[in-house]
Amino acid sequence: MAESLSYHAQQEIDSTYRLRELTADLPPYSKDFFRAIEPRTSAKTRIAYAYDLTVFFEYLHRSNPLLKEKPISEITLQDLERLTPTDIEEYLDYIKAYSGEKSFHVNKEQGVKRKLCSLKSFYRYYYKKQFIEKNPPSLVEMPKINEKVIVRLDVDEIAMLLDAVENGEHLTKRQMQYHEHTKVRDLAIMTLLLGTGLRVSECVGLDLKDIDFKNSGLKIHRKGGKEVIIYFGDEVELALLDYLEEREQMIPQTGHENALFLSMQKRRMSVRSIENMVKKYAQTITTLKNITPHKLRSTYGTQLYQETGDIYLVADVLGHSDVNTTRKHYAAMEDQRRRSARNAVRLREKNLQEKNL
Repeated sequence: MAESLSYHAQQEIDSTYRLRELTADLPPYSKDFFRAIEPRTSAKTRIAYAYDLTVFFEYLHRSNPLLKEKPISEITLQDLERLTPTDIEEYLDYIKAYSGEKSFHVNKEQGVKRKLCSLKSFYRYYYKKQFIEKNPPSLVEMPKINEKVIVRLDVDEIAMLLDAVENGEHLTKRQMQYHEHTKVRDLAIMTLLLGTGLRVSECVGLDLKDIDFKNSGLKIHRKGGKEVIIYFGDEVELALLDYLEEREQMIPQTGHENALFLSMQKRRMSVRSIENMVKKYAQTITTLKNITPHKLRSTYGTQLYQETGDIYLVADVLGHSDVNTTRKHYAAMEDQRRRSARNAVRLREKNLQEKNL
C-alpha cells in the first residue's frame, strides 16, 4: 500500500493517525472542533492545534487553582467558560518557560502568539455554536512581535557556499569521508533551493516524475496540498542532470523508489537531514549568519525582487497566499527602491543644472 501512495498522501495519512493520538488525550468535546476546521486546514496544521491545546489543558490540570488535579478528560466547557482573561494571561506567562514530562520548553514571542491564536480559535468555535456564553481569550491582546532582521546570503556568499559544496573545503576529516559520496546530490539540492526558493518540505517531497526538463518545470505541493508548477534555470538544470546520472545507479529501499533525493541509506531524505546538510556547509563560509534552508529561500526572494522589482511575482513564485507577507519581508528593499527613484523623473533640466552650479 505504501508503495502506491505519493509522499504527500502518505504524510497526510501519518498526520491523521498522529492527530487521533493527540486528541484522544483531550476532552471529548474537542473532537467537534477538529472536525469543524478539517475542511480548511491540513492535518499538519490540526496537529499543531492539538499540541497547543494539550499544553493548555495540562497547564489547567497542574496549575490552575480552580481546575488543579482535575483529570483533563473531565474539564468541561463550563469550566473553560469560568476562566477569566487574567487566567489566560497567567497561562501565557507560564508557557514562556515550563517543564514538560520529558523536557524543558521555552516559547519566545512567536511561540506564545501561536498558542494564543490556537486558544482563540478553540474558544471562538464553541462561542459561535453557543455552547458557551463567555469567551475570555477574545479579551486578551496578542503579544507584540519584534520584527526579526531577515538573514540572507549576498552574491559572494552564494558563490562561496556552492564552491564549498563542490570541493568540500574546510569540512572536517569525518565529513570529508562522506563528501565524495554525497557532493553531487548536495550540490543539486543546494542549487535547487537557491535557484527556485523552494521550501525544504517541498524539496523533500519531490519525486523523479515531478521534473520536466523539456519545459524546465517542477511539480510541487505547496502548503495545504495545492499542486503547482515552478520553473528553474540553466544552473539548476545542470545540477539536477548531474545528480540524476548518479540516481539512476542507486537501488532505493522499498517504498522509496520514486523519491528524487535519497539518503546514504537509500531512503527519501528528511527535512532534518537537509537542514543539517545546509548547516554543515554554511558554517564553512560564515559563522555570523545562521543559514538554514529558509534563509536560502529568502536569499532567492531577495535576488528575484532585485532583478524584477515585482513584489507580486515574488509572492507568486514563493507561494505566499498574501502579498503583504512578501512585502513585509522585503519592505526595506522597497524603501531603497523608492529612494533611488527620487531623481528618476526630471521636470526642468535647466533649473536642476542651475541648482548644482
